[in-house]
Amino acid sequence: MKNAKIVSSGMYVPEDIYTNAYFNELLGEDVDTWLRENVEIFERRWCRDNESTADLCEKAANAALKNAGLKASDLDLLIIATDTPEYISPSTAAVVQHRIGAVNAGTFDLNAACAGFVTATETAAHYIKSGGLDKIMVIGAYGMSKYLDKKDKKTVTLFADGAGAVILTATEEKNKGHQIGQLISKGEYADWMGIYAGGTKTPIDHDVIEHKDHRLKFVKKFPPELNPQMWSMLAKQLADQMKIDIKEVDQFLITQININAIRETLKILGAHEDKAYTVMHHYGYTGSACIPMALHKAWENERIKEGDTLFFIGSGGGLAFAANAFIL
Repeated sequence: MKNAKIVSSGMYVPEDIYTNAYFNELLGEDVDTWLRENVEIFERRWCRDNESTADLCEKAANAALKNAGLKASDLDLLIIATDTPEYISPSTAAVVQHRIGAVNAGTFDLNAACAGFVTATETAAHYIKSGGLDKIMVIGAYGMSKYLDKKDKKTVTLFADGAGAVILTATEEKNKGHQIGQLISKGEYADWMGIYAGGTKTPIDHDVIEHKDHRLKFVKKFPPELNPQMWSMLAKQLADQMKIDIKEVDQFLITQININAIRETLKILGAHEDKAYTVMHHYGYTGSACIPMALHKAWENERIKEGDTLFFIGSGGGLAFAANAFIL
């Protein structure tokens, strides 16, 4: 029986770096201290005016192909997980498919906010397990700087841009590849954070240059214990279904908006802090891109290796939660 194995990764972030000092000047107050002490974000990357989500995806895709030793024409399917698409329609995946020359790949976008990448890898794994496809690329992409209110310190200091890609291929190796997955939503939080214009509920008004609902905003403050409780619960469920001890997990790749939430999760699980590789410190919060970016950096820096058990745990607006387990 075929399984789906992650065989390569790639990432790309814009060249322009914005340090915390930039926001001290922009907002006219010290935000650097809070960012360093509470979320441990020191700098982040933003797209230039002529750069957008498809550009980030294209470069991450080419890096993943190179690392896998594959051609774009080898791909059967391209899934892009993003809530900052190139267009409302058509899909960002269609744009990127043409750019990289993935002539044999079907395409679609998937929006589960910041849980999108994990949701997309879960989707890709089942496509492969069903026997229909052999090689699938999944990209988590985020161009949230395009949606930020530069005067809103709750969002402008945290969110950043980037893309991370992985390639999954069919394998018949025992004890390798996708193990188990879980999706959970709490739709009662759907109106607590998001971008609430641009869709059919509030279409874009061409007579309005700026509109608060066209920008990302926090409407209500989320309970600080929510993510650690949900993330640890999902991790325990994955371990139980795999019939392994949490201590057997080699790395937890978790949504990277708050370092303290990650540490609290590990504390609940009784796992050491070095088992959750983090990248938000120099890349900011990159939404659906942060987990594949963390995976790529962990792989590149030899923090993970063949045979390791990885738990991917993502959460985002909706609220959407997704978790799955892979053995490299």
